[in-house]
Amino acid sequence: MKRRNPLKLLFYLNVLLVAFLIGYKAYLNYFLSDFNAEHTEQLAQLEESLEGQGDFSFAVVGNINNSVGIFERKIVPMLNESDIDFMVSAGNAVSGGGEDKYRALHGSLSQLDIPYLLTFGENEYEDFGSFRFYEHFGPHFYSVVANNSRLIFLDSTGKTPFSWQYRWLEDILEADESDHVFVFVGHPLFEAEQDVLFGSSDAYWQAETSRLQLLDLIQRHEVDAVFSANLPLYSQQSVGDTEFITTGGAGGLILNNDVSFYHFIRVNVTPQDFDVELVPLDIGQHPILKQLESFWFFIYSLFYVGYQNFILLVSVLTLIAIRLYTMIFLDRDYYPNFDIDPSPWLEKPLRVAMFTNNYLPFIGGVPISIDRLRRGLEALGNKILVIAPRYSDLGEEEENTLYVSSLLPVGRKREFRMANIFLPGIRRRVRAFKPDIIHLHHPFWLGSLGLFMARRMRVPAIYTYHTRLEHYAHFVPVPGRLFRNFISHALVKRFANKCDGIIVPTSSAEEYLRMIGVKRDIFVQPTGIEFERFQEVDQSRVKALRKDFGIKDEVVLISVSRISLEKNIDFMIDALADLRQRIDQPFRLLLIGEGDQQPRLQRRLDELGLSDCCTLVGSVPPKDMPHYYALGDIFVFASKSETQGMVILEAMASGLPVVAVRSSGIDDVVRQDYNGFKTREVRDQWRDAVSRLIQERYLRETLGRQAREFAKGYSVEHFAEEVKAVYAKVLASLDR
Repeated sequence: MKRRNPLKLLFYLNVLLVAFLIGYKAYLNYFLSDFNAEHTEQLAQLEESLEGQGDFSFAVVGNINNSVGIFERKIVPMLNESDIDFMVSAGNAVSGGGEDKYRALHGSLSQLDIPYLLTFGENEYEDFGSFRFYEHFGPHFYSVVANNSRLIFLDSTGKTPFSWQYRWLEDILEADESDHVFVFVGHPLFEAEQDVLFGSSDAYWQAETSRLQLLDLIQRHEVDAVFSANLPLYSQQSVGDTEFITTGGAGGLILNNDVSFYHFIRVNVTPQDFDVELVPLDIGQHPILKQLESFWFFIYSLFYVGYQNFILLVSVLTLIAIRLYTMIFLDRDYYPNFDIDPSPWLEKPLRVAMFTNNYLPFIGGVPISIDRLRRGLEALGNKILVIAPRYSDLGEEEENTLYVSSLLPVGRKREFRMANIFLPGIRRRVRAFKPDIIHLHHPFWLGSLGLFMARRMRVPAIYTYHTRLEHYAHFVPVPGRLFRNFISHALVKRFANKCDGIIVPTSSAEEYLRMIGVKRDIFVQPTGIEFERFQEVDQSRVKALRKDFGIKDEVVLISVSRISLEKNIDFMIDALADLRQRIDQPFRLLLIGEGDQQPRLQRRLDELGLSDCCTLVGSVPPKDMPHYYALGDIFVFASKSETQGMVILEAMASGLPVVAVRSSGIDDVVRQDYNGFKTREVRDQWRDAVSRLIQERYLRETLGRQAREFAKGYSVEHFAEEVKAVYAKVLASLDR
C-alpha cells in the first residue's frame, strides 16, 4: 500500500490558505460595507424608540474589550431579550485603537437590536485610535437628550483639552432643564474602595486640578450619576447627591471573584427618579476558548495593518508553497549524469576569462595559483584573459591580462587594491574576447562583476574556493563575530550557488561548502606546483644566501606566509621561544613574506630575545623561492586559514618535512609520520614535533625524501589538464 506524503497535504493546505487570505482581504475591502458617524444613526433610532415614552431604561457596560465570548455571546442576547431601550459603553469598548479592533467592535454591536452610544476611553485612544473613533462613531465628547434626561459624554484621555470641555460642559449644564443628568467619562474620578489585582493609579483621572473643577461643576448642577470604566470591577460611591459608578465587567480581564466579576448595569429612569441595578453574570470563559478568541483577533488584525504587511504575509506563504512544491513534486537524481560527453570540449581550445581581486606582482597563494593555472592552460593551447587590479609597481604588463585601475588601496599597509569595476572598458574587453567560460577566483567585487557578465553573456561561471573568508574578519569594517559566524559563510554560499561549478583544492574544503549549503557540482582539484623548478637549484646561489644570513651549523626552519594576523605567526614565535629554552641544538627560523604585522612581530622578536635566531626575510620573488627552500631543513607552519597550503607542497617538493597546525587544507596534504607532523593548536604539541625533527637527523631526512615523492603528484601540467576537464564537463552539461 502506497503511503501518503504528508508534505503534499501541507502544500495543498498552504495553497488553500493563500487563496483564503486573498479572498478574505477582497471581501473585507470591497464587499463588506464601511461605517461612518454611527452615532448619528444610533441617535435617530434612539429618538424613534423613546418617542411617547415617559419611563425608559438603559444598560451601561464597561470594558467590553472586543470580547466575543462574553459581550457578544452572553450580554448582547440578554439585552436583546430584555425591555432595555438602549445601551451605553462607559469606555474601553475596544482592546486597542487599531482599525481591526474598531471593525470587530462594529461587528459585535451590529448584533444588538437596540441603539447604542460609546464613551471615548483609554483603549479607544491608544494606537492612534482617536481619528478612527471620530470617523466611525463621532466626536470624542458630546451630549444627547433621551426623553427628559440628558446624557453627557466626556473625553478623559487628554486628547481634548479639559479647559475647552469645561467651558462647553458649564454652558450645557447652566442651560439644561432636564429631569436627570447622567455623565459618562472613561476614567473614574474616585479610587475604588476595593483593591483589585490589575488596578493602578493610572486607571483614574490623572490631573488633580481638572478633576476638582469637574467635581465642583457636577455638585453645583446636581448631576444624578457619573459612569466610568477602566477597572475590572464594580464600584458605587455616593458623593453629595451624585452616584459615582465604576463598571468594568463586560468582557475585559476579569478575575471571577467577589470584587472582579462579569456584570452590566441597568438604569431605570422615570421623570421623578432613577435607580441603578447591578446585573451580575454567573459566567466564565473557558481558558481555551479565550485563547482561541485572542488568536482569531490576531488573524483578523492582519487584514487591517495595511496592504504592505498583507502582501508580505501572502508572499511568505507563497514562498513556503513554492518550497513545498519543489520538495514534493520535482524529481531529484543525486547521482552524476553519465550521459554527459565532455570530449568535444576537451579536444578544442577554450577561451577563458579569469576574474581575481589580487594578482601578480602581489605575492600570495591565490595570485601564484592563478598564474600557474594560466600558464598551464596556455601550454595546452587555450586562450586566457586575466582581469585583475593594477598595482603601482606593476612593471611590464602581460599581454593576456587586463589591469583595472584602482578606486582605492585597502589593508593596513594599503597592500590590496580595490579595482574600479564600474569602468565600461572592462565589459568591452571581455565581450571582445568572447570567452567560452568565465572563471572566478573571489566571491565578491571583481568576482561579482565576472558572475554578472557570465549571466549577461550566457556563458558558464566556474568559482574556485581559495580562501577561508572567516579568518579575514580583521580586514572588514563590521563586528568580527558577525562576519566570522554569519556574513562570510552566507557570502560564499550565495555566490557559489549562483555559479555552474565550483573547484576546491581539498576534500575538507568540499565538506565545508556542503555543510554551509552549497548545492552546485563541486570538483576537488589541488593547485599544482612547478615540481621540476624546485629540483633545479643553483648550489652556489644557496651558499651565497647562507653567507648573507650568517647561517652556520644551525638547523634551518623555513616558513612562508603573508605577515598578517590570520596566519597565526604569534603562536609559532611563542612556541619557538619556549623551544629555545628546552634544547641546546641551535636553530634558525627564516620567515619569508611581508604584511601589515611585520613591524609588530619584529618588536616581539626583540622583546623575546629571538632576533638572533629568527629573521623576518621579507618578500621574495617567486622565481627565487627554490633557493630559499633549499636553505632549510624543516618547514614550519601555523596558519589555520588555508584551503590547501600551496607553500607546503612547494616545501615538500624541495625535500622539507613539515610541521603544521591541523586545519582544513593542511589535513589533506600533510600525512602524519610520512611527510611531516600535524598537531592541534596546542603550543606544547607543535613545539615537541619541531624539537623531534631538529634533534633526530635521520627522521628528518627520511620524512624529507618522502615529502619530495609525495609532491611529485601535484604538477602544474596535471593541474591544468584537470581544470580543463572541469571546464569541459560544465560546458557539456549546459550544452545538452
